[in-house]
Amino acid sequence: MNRVATIPMQRNLSTAIQKSQQQLAETQLQLASGKKARDYAALGTQTVRQISARSLLARQEAQSTVADTVGTTLSMYDVNITAIDTSVSDLKKSMLSALGTGQSAGLQEAIEQAFQQMRASLNASEGGLPLFAGSQTDSLPFKPGKLADTASMTVADAFSNDGIRASAHVADGVDVEYGAGADEVGSKMFLAFQKLAQAGDIGEQPTAAQKAALTEAIGMFNDGLVDVRMINAENGRKQQQIETLGVRAEDRAVLLKDLIKKNEDADLAQVAIDLNIQQTTLKASFSVFSQLSTLSLTDYLR
Repeated sequence: MNRVATIPMQRNLSTAIQKSQQQLAETQLQLASGKKARDYAALGTQTVRQISARSLLARQEAQSTVADTVGTTLSMYDVNITAIDTSVSDLKKSMLSALGTGQSAGLQEAIEQAFQQMRASLNASEGGLPLFAGSQTDSLPFKPGKLADTASMTVADAFSNDGIRASAHVADGVDVEYGAGADEVGSKMFLAFQKLAQAGDIGEQPTAAQKAALTEAIGMFNDGLVDVRMINAENGRKQQQIETLGVRAEDRAVLLKDLIKKNEDADLAQVAIDLNIQQTTLKASFSVFSQLSTLSLTDYLR
């Protein structure tokens, strides 16, 4: 004889409904958060890979930030070194013109302006710290305040920087030293300006002694410009190196972000489909459970 037993069936159906509700809750959480799992443990075998990828991403982003910062600093060096090159080159033209024509009206003013440009560039700062001071950042690296001050100063007296250079970790296994000291850039220029200062103020027509001083100063400026351009060329080379390493770090960061996204981010389109199916399934389960709950043996004994 067959036995009618609805309670075990209801219990099994209730268990199935609870499981469906749990799956639906997890799907709703994925839809709300956009993530496949709530924590690393839920990722299973991908956990170690994800932790490693995030660690590498943090390193690449840090290196990219350092590269950007150093790149900005190197641009500041370039601007100031180029300003010295330009001002001294223009002054040389004026001096050559004065020697050729014997007329030097305005030349003294041009000398003073070129000196002040060099002084401003050598004492330029970034973030409140002198660029050309090395580690001696508590004072300006180029001391003379005006052209006349150079007449009785030595090179050692004029510059207070040291030879220590900044270093940046811009890639795995790559540390880049960068920067230049004020004395490297300006010591020969200082001697040329000193020669002009010792010659006295140049009027509308230079004296014979002043012409000799102008001639000698032009040679000193030529030597100084060679050093300035070599330093700026090296600075440009490091700018290119930093830029290349920064771009590589950004490219690696993009790849790592994509890898992390594939393993962590949920496919929202598929999640929406799963959510709809699970809701339909749960509603059907509720309907069946309701029908079973209303069954009675008396319905079949009439």
